[in-house]
Amino acid sequence: MAGGWARDGAVNDQIDASIEDELNRMKIRRAPVGDSLSDCAECGEPIPEARRQALPGVKLCVACQDDRDRRPVIRGGINRRGSKDSQLK
Repeated sequence: MAGGWARDGAVNDQIDASIEDELNRMKIRRAPVGDSLSDCAECGEPIPEARRQALPGVKLCVACQDDRDRRPVIRGGINRRGSKDSQLK
């Protein structure tokens, strides 16, 4: 579908680029940084050396990280289903 001066597939390319940008942003945000802790920041249990080497900057043991990953994340978002009238107000 072409629109105006856009070439065919330009809209899909834009959507793909937006998805790729968001995935990259999430990867950067989730990546631990800094020195790894030897003990978990939440429970105090030792973090195995293999985990500290595999994930530089890790702060949580596997059990605490698993608990944190299972927590629901509340996010605000854009209402893309709203009518044009509600978006113009």
